[in-house]
Amino acid sequence: MSTNKKTVKESLAVKSELLLPNDTNPLNNLMGGKLMHWMDITAAISAQKFCNSHVVTASVDNISFQNPIPLGHVVTLSAKVTRSFTTSMEIHIEVIAEDIPNNTRFRSNSAFFTFVAVDKENKPSTVPEAVPESEEEIEMYNGALRRRQLRLVLAGRMKPDEATELKSIFF
Repeated sequence: MSTNKKTVKESLAVKSELLLPNDTNPLNNLMGGKLMHWMDITAAISAQKFCNSHVVTASVDNISFQNPIPLGHVVTLSAKVTRSFTTSMEIHIEVIAEDIPNNTRFRSNSAFFTFVAVDKENKPSTVPEAVPESEEEIEMYNGALRRRQLRLVLAGRMKPDEATELKSIFF
């Protein structure tokens, strides 16, 4: 594979943490801010692996706290690029919690992060083209342009009538 293309799986980053008392709230569940911190780090590592460059967080889509993670659970975060654009990459991250002694696991959170690759002068730099291979990767890749255009419209950086992938929503 040429250096200007990389498979999505080459960006996979996985991090696991044992939830200890220092990272819990008064209800003995993982603090939301700590989870967001872990998510940002894991997603950044995925982006760096993909583009072999320093990266900065450009945006984070909605992080919904679907299921609290209790003290003593193992938290595993998995992140990988879904699609790349000229200088940016969309990263999908999923958070799974496990109660290992009781052999149970559940999905706690997921989100999309956008990172921009930067050079030594902190200027945006070109990233490789993402090549999805599995059905899931192709599905995520296909939805990434719609998500990107929606982000840009909501941020006021694109007019709704310019969002080609969102015409059915706005018009």
